[in-house]
Amino acid sequence: MKRTERPGDPWSGHISLPGGRHDRSDPDLLTTAIRETREELGIDLRGAQLLGNLPTLSPLSAGPNGMEVTPYVFATREPVVPQLSAAEAAAAFWLPIETALSGALDDVYVYPGTDRQFPSWRFDGHVIWGLTFRILGELVALTK
Repeated sequence: MKRTERPGDPWSGHISLPGGRHDRSDPDLLTTAIRETREELGIDLRGAQLLGNLPTLSPLSAGPNGMEVTPYVFATREPVVPQLSAAEAAAAFWLPIETALSGALDDVYVYPGTDRQFPSWRFDGHVIWGLTFRILGELVALTK
């Protein structure tokens, strides 16, 4: 999804996967992932098949005492149509993993105002880089 642009949000307008902070009312991180996906994209994962979680990662921009992200992977039998939450998601799209695996989307993202370069995918006018790229890379590695 493309995140809604908001002042003070360091990932404002970036491409991301649904997710967010663990709420005190969430008994575990799986519940957080299900809740955040429903809130941001209107997708109810309660009936989906949980395939498992990927390794916990930290965004490089979060610094040494930053956050940790634990991605969960689900499969559905029926097509899923995102219903955007304007407060969270400006757009949503499905990335064709086969095309990404082929190398056809490979690119380099240069972080604005620096010479720092990051591997990325460019798809349909979107740039997938950073933590989202790393998470999807972990998922893709499992399919090989």
